[in-house]
Amino acid sequence: MSNLSQGLVQIYTGNGKGKTTAAFGLAVRAVGHGFQVYIIQFMKGRDDCGEIEGLKRLGPECQLEHFGGQGWVQKGEHQEEHIHQARKGFLRAQEIILSGKWDIVILDEIVNALWFELIPESEVLELLSNKPSHVELVLTGRNASQTLIERADLVTEMVLIKHPFEQGIKARLGIEH
Repeated sequence: MSNLSQGLVQIYTGNGKGKTTAAFGLAVRAVGHGFQVYIIQFMKGRDDCGEIEGLKRLGPECQLEHFGGQGWVQKGEHQEEHIHQARKGFLRAQEIILSGKWDIVILDEIVNALWFELIPESEVLELLSNKPSHVELVLTGRNASQTLIERADLVTEMVLIKHPFEQGIKARLGIEH
């Protein structure tokens, strides 16, 4: 039995910091109300990020898997490992969403995976059309297409105004990762 009678599609996009953080904040809130949340991270091959360890503490109501090759993806220079991992993650996402067992499914960085052409947008749009009506679906990542934006029910754009990186401050443990 789902906690939601109507599941919507949300997108957190833009060049500013906070897309993943907003989605994970939603996960924390939802678990606090007894919801079942499943998170799939795309394009992330590392498992030493603070959010992964933190979210493990919310289990079993919150589950997380991540799929990504090592190193950076360069647009137009498709490395097979990245494509393979993105495909594997997307197939897992389809399985989780279509099962209808989870109230909220977060596809973290899937918008980036689309922009880097690791996954065809047409397949993601088809999944949005076929998701069970009670499942809330959250997509994050930079460069959301106009088609995705039009298809979503809620779109939030994170806008970069100023960032410590511009002053030479590197990513900090517990803050940026």
